Amino acid sequence: MALEFKAVKVEKPADVSVIIGQSHFIKSVEDIFEAVATSSATARFGVAFCESSGDCLVRAEGNDEELKLLAASSALRLAAGHAFMVFLRGAYPVNVLNAIKSVPEVCTVFCATANPVDVVVAETGGGRRGVMGVIDGEKTRGAEGAGDVARRKEFLRKLGYKL
Repeated sequence: MALEFKAVKVEKPADVSVIIGQSHFIKSVEDIFEAVATSSATARFGVAFCESSGDCLVRAEGNDEELKLLAASSALRLAAGHAFMVFLRGAYPVNVLNAIKSVPEVCTVFCATANPVDVVVAETGGGRRGVMGVIDGEKTRGAEGAGDVARRKEFLRKLGYKL
C-alpha cells in the first residue's frame, strides 16, 4: 500500500492560538466546545472536528463566528481522521488545555501554540489520512544565558503566571 507524507500549513491571524489534537467520537466537537467555554470567560474560539466514518464531515462549534469558520476551513484542509482544531483568542492555551485534555474522548494533543505551525499528515493509497505530528515554531538557535533567564522570569511574572 502506498503511503505519502504531506505538510499542511495552519493559516491563522497572529493574535490567535491553535490547539490541535485527536479525538474519537462525533460528540467531541460539542464536548470540546463546553470544555473551552467553561474554562475561560474571556476566550473567543472556534472548534472543528474531522469526522472519520459515516458522513466524514467537518463538525464545527464556537462562540466567535470568525474563529468557528477558520476552524472549519482549516480542519477541511487538514482532512485527517478524528483530528480536532481549536482556534483561540482572548485567552492563552494554558487556560483551557487541561479542560480539553480531560474530555473523555480526547486521545492526544499535538500542540497548543501561537507560533506558525505545520501539521504532518500521512495519506494511504486507500484514501485514509491521519496526523503524524506537528512542526511548531522556528528552529532552536541556542541556549539561554543569564539575561535570557531574567527576561523569561520577568515575562512570566508580568503575565501573572509566577509570583
